[in-house]
Amino acid sequence: MRQRRFAVTLTVLTMALSVLLVLGVERLRHEARSSFASTVSGTDLIVGARSGPVNLLLYAIFHVGDATSNVSWKSYQDIAALPEVAWEVPISLGDSHRGFRVLGTSGEFFSRYRYADGAALRFAEGHAFDDLYDAVVGARVAAKLNYRLGQSIVIAHGAGDVRQMLHADKPFRIVGVLAPTGTPVDETVAISVQAITAVHVDWQSGMRLPGRRVSAGQARQMDLTPTDITAGLIGLKSRLAVFAVQRAINDYPDEPLLAILPGVTLQQLWGLVGSAENALRAISFLVVLVGLFGMLTALLTTLNERRREMAILRAVGASAGTVFLLLLLEAAVLASGGVLLGVALMYGVLALARAPIAEHLGIALSLGGLSASEWMLLGAVLGMALLAGCVPAWIAYRRSLIDGLQTRL
Repeated sequence: MRQRRFAVTLTVLTMALSVLLVLGVERLRHEARSSFASTVSGTDLIVGARSGPVNLLLYAIFHVGDATSNVSWKSYQDIAALPEVAWEVPISLGDSHRGFRVLGTSGEFFSRYRYADGAALRFAEGHAFDDLYDAVVGARVAAKLNYRLGQSIVIAHGAGDVRQMLHADKPFRIVGVLAPTGTPVDETVAISVQAITAVHVDWQSGMRLPGRRVSAGQARQMDLTPTDITAGLIGLKSRLAVFAVQRAINDYPDEPLLAILPGVTLQQLWGLVGSAENALRAISFLVVLVGLFGMLTALLTTLNERRREMAILRAVGASAGTVFLLLLLEAAVLASGGVLLGVALMYGVLALARAPIAEHLGIALSLGGLSASEWMLLGAVLGMALLAGCVPAWIAYRRSLIDGLQTRL
């Protein structure tokens, strides 16, 4: 192997890159599933109008799509008054700002909303809103639109073509910029639910009322209690009561409501969108096969050059089985070197990439030891390498002593 060090180095490097990819995909897949499952953490129930659980989760947490109906403010207060409820945060959607969703909520949202493993929202700059026309922008909104504290922004009615539907008479001032979370919060502009009511006091059914104009100052003097909201996040005093409260909300007599457990529904949603896992696994498996075929090609290529070497070994007393084991051992050494280098490369890439990935994708990659599934993958790679090594070893085993000593022209 020392005499063929260049070819050996290339073979080990090919195997290492294959192992790097298969382990990287496995770790990214596992961490992506964990991050997805903890997009919202610490919330026991999500309440909205009766529809499908996945649909409710999509618009309430991921801000994808729209609600089929709203929840009345009276129903929201009735739920908040249940003895088992510790806190409730309103969610009001429907407006946008330059392609980003506007989230109407309360100041408690910034202290109650959790993501990942219970991480709380942090402010990169500024603070939560405390005035009617204050706004807090997510990290991606601030980065893409180059926003700073104190800037004035205007929100628009709806989420489609809103060029002619601006709430320009009631501008907002940015008072806070959230730190990156890797969740839909990064792409939202948060204002109070009272502000949502204020910008719509002279609107009805999605249209501005003709001949009626309520200025920003006049809106401050009005009763801005919402009539309805889109959804609500609920935290309970005890998780033992979660099913009782869920049943009470689903059986609420005044209007049809739906309460879902976010963790359970997130798993259902992952079952719908997580099929890409299989595609990633298939690609990484094919890359491993390419690496193994590269090793096999290198061994077979050098086999003809080493026929004289094998014949001499047989001539000095080595059995055919010894020759077989020598070539199999060579394949095992190459594969083991590739696996060790691949694991080292994976941890090196993780150390360099984990911070950018956490900031931009919200996936917290772990630098911990190999998991059981990763050990199984490494074992499978070594097993396939040994099987591949059996091919040249069997060819050498079958060759006779006289075949190796012959001179071919």
